[in-house]
Amino acid sequence: MIQIDDLKSDNIAHGFFGRQGGYSNGIFASLNCGLGSGDDRATVVRNRGVVAKALGGTEPQIVTTYQVHSAEAIVVTKSWPYDERPKVDGMVTNIPGLILGALTADCGPVLFADKKASVIGCAHAGWKGALAGVTDSTVLKMESLGARRERIVAVLGPTISKAAYEVGPEFIQRFLEASADNKKFFANSVRKDHFMFDLPAYIITRMKAFGVGTVIDCGLCTYTRKEDYFSYRRTIHSREKDYGRQIAAITLT
Repeated sequence: MIQIDDLKSDNIAHGFFGRQGGYSNGIFASLNCGLGSGDDRATVVRNRGVVAKALGGTEPQIVTTYQVHSAEAIVVTKSWPYDERPKVDGMVTNIPGLILGALTADCGPVLFADKKASVIGCAHAGWKGALAGVTDSTVLKMESLGARRERIVAVLGPTISKAAYEVGPEFIQRFLEASADNKKFFANSVRKDHFMFDLPAYIITRMKAFGVGTVIDCGLCTYTRKEDYFSYRRTIHSREKDYGRQIAAITLT
């Protein structure tokens, strides 16, 4: 588990969890927190219990969504059954005891906190959600609860790096249509008409441009650190059948 000093306070607990320290086996070894994977459901719940305990809570307090790579964010006032998860990619709350979690396997997990206002948030930022503005939406929802963006600390956890993220010409075109300035996030690949995309830099730059007070990148790549993190793209390249998901989580204690 990785913790960032800028997010720590007496009433906030958080962690960027990797794939170690759980009960799953095989390709899901070992702290797989993705109930949407093909892993044994009871084992995944047990893994999520490990995460909750590390943050001072219990598994039913963990709130995750049906992530759809959108820009939608919501205010959370209570937990919900797993099968009733809303289809959104950002959550915020000012209710103590709720553990907000973002599940990833290459996408960017972002944890947010305004310590003074006691408002927290999390976002699942894949390229679609990042481009659509999921981090912006999460900050706006935090402000609706009394947070101020210049006080917000936002931390990007382990994410696939530029060196491991090759994309095609149709991909870069979507970013250039949004802004010609987005060209700076792409570099030529060794393959013709392909590019290496810097997703972490895009997410970080976007949050800074939106006026978030403190923005931090953990600087860890999910693809290259096989022993530490699950990676969708690595699974595809390895031709494995499925993959686990790590969780980034934050709570008001």
